[in-house]
Amino acid sequence: MAATIFLCVSSAFSQTKKTESVYTDLASEKCKTIESFPDEGGSYRGECAGIGGYKLEVLEGDLRQTINVVAPNRKKYGLELWNKVSSGFSAVGDKAEWRVVRAGKIVKPTALIFRFNASDNPEKPEQNISYLVVVKITKSAVCVTDVVKPSANANTDARKLADVSADKPCHHGQ
Repeated sequence: MAATIFLCVSSAFSQTKKTESVYTDLASEKCKTIESFPDEGGSYRGECAGIGGYKLEVLEGDLRQTINVVAPNRKKYGLELWNKVSSGFSAVGDKAEWRVVRAGKIVKPTALIFRFNASDNPEKPEQNISYLVVVKITKSAVCVTDVVKPSANANTDARKLADVSADKPCHHGQ
């Protein structure tokens, strides 16, 4: 009898912890400019809204962008996209997709997905490759776990990877 009650409660609890997507903006005009030095190589640092107390900092220098994830306790996790995804000229996409779990009114981010457009061919800098970057968000780590190359199923693949990212190691480079 106790096992049956436990299974019912466990089943009901797991149903309330469904992972879903919430979107926030990364476009510079939607974020707060913290620093901007257009005359010094175009460096920029902007703070963008996040979910569950998290924020995102978009950084740009030398025509390359990256993101810092800022936790509710203000700890910054640098994603170092120019080392982990591409060292070419790059820009992050305009939207961040947060994979979240809701428990009542509490929204807990578990992963982050965003587009990263990079010019990987120095002979054709106008041609970009549009990657999807998957970032895990746990109590002990915030880091890139996967880089999804362009494909017909890239968005679905990125969500599947994000939903299991908590148990994956951090991605250490190209």
